[in-house]
Amino acid sequence: MLSREEAVQLLTKYLGDEKLIKHSLAVEAILKEMAHKLHEDEVLWGLTGLLHDLDYDYTKEEPVKHTQITAQVLEELLPEEGINAIKAHNYKHTGQLPIAALDRALIAADAVSGLIIATGLVVPSKKLADVQLKTLINKFKDKSFAARCDRKLIELCIDTGFELDMFLELSLNALKNIADKLDM
Repeated sequence: MLSREEAVQLLTKYLGDEKLIKHSLAVEAILKEMAHKLHEDEVLWGLTGLLHDLDYDYTKEEPVKHTQITAQVLEELLPEEGINAIKAHNYKHTGQLPIAALDRALIAADAVSGLIIATGLVVPSKKLADVQLKTLINKFKDKSFAARCDRKLIELCIDTGFELDMFLELSLNALKNIADKLDM
C-alpha cells in the first residue's frame, strides 16, 4: 500500500484544482475519524478518501468514466477494498454497488464534506471553528441550503453504525481539526 506522502504526490499530479485537493483532504479527515470510531484501518480509509476523486479533472465531462482512471492508477497501490469503495462512490455510473462499510462511508463523507464547507462559508467569520453542530443540523434539514448536496447520501452513515447527528458532529470536528489546510 502506498504511503500518505506518495498519495499526496499523486493527488497534486492528477488534480489541478485547489478546491478539489481541499475536498479530498476533507473526505480523508472524515474517513479517518470514522475508521477510528469503528475500529477499522485508519490508513486505508484515509487514503481511500484522499484519492477518491483522483481522476476528476480527466473525467468531469464524462461522469460515466469517473473512478475508472483512478482504479487503474491505484491497482497495485491500494488494497481492493479501497479501490472498490472509490468505484462505488460513483455507483450510478460504474455499477459497483456500495456494499461494504467503507463504500458507504466514502459516499457519506464525500457528501457531508460539501455541506460542512457550505455551512462554514455562511457563518460571518467564514471559519469552521465558528460552526456549531446545531447550525449544521439545521442546514442539513433545510433542503434549499446547498441544494445540490444529496442528504440521502449523507444518511448512508446510518448503514455504517452512526446516527445522523453523531456523524454530523464527527465530520464537523474532523474538518475543524484540519481547518488550516482548508483555509477555513
